[in-house]
Amino acid sequence: MSRTLARGTRVTGAERTQLAAELAPRYAAGESIRDLAAETGRSYGFIYNVLKEAGVPLRGRGGNTRRKKG
Repeated sequence: MSRTLARGTRVTGAERTQLAAELAPRYAAGESIRDLAAETGRSYGFIYNVLKEAGVPLRGRGGNTRRKKG
């Protein structure tokens, strides 16, 4: 998918379902929500919500979340 969605337009119904069907396998294959958002021209939150609404299991945050002392 290399199409960019028009910023600020509503994506609902069948179009939203189609978008979720295109993004879900890519996210499951390891692409990040940020990468998908940048490619589609939509926000992180929009992509997150589309994936969540589609029932896609979302990954936890990566990397070490605690800093080393000293």
